[in-house]
Amino acid sequence: MQTIPLWRAAHGRTGDKGNRSNISVIAWHPQLYPLLVDQITADVVARQFAHRQPTRVARYLLPRLHAMNFVLDDVLDGGVNDALNLDGHGKALSFLLLDLPLVLPAALAPLLRGPDH
Repeated sequence: MQTIPLWRAAHGRTGDKGNRSNISVIAWHPQLYPLLVDQITADVVARQFAHRQPTRVARYLLPRLHAMNFVLDDVLDGGVNDALNLDGHGKALSFLLLDLPLVLPAALAPLLRGPDH
């Protein structure tokens, strides 16, 4: 087993509307998807964003796409039009999520992206 950052196993897509952020996590390979489902839960994501104090984190599974979508409420400092923070929206938040640790069997290492270290 090895621990890697999530971005080596998946990529993200984001969007925001008002004070709500959507962050999709898409496995680089279908065999990695079950690990994402098991380890990247709504509770894990809520803890990762605890400093932004989301009022709700929901996870929606998209198994045919080998993806999941997280909806985080009240994490955008009031929304793009109300916030003074230019970096607190959509795409910037996906990088915080993709930094989560993921534990995987060494046999799946060839499916990962990025550098080995």
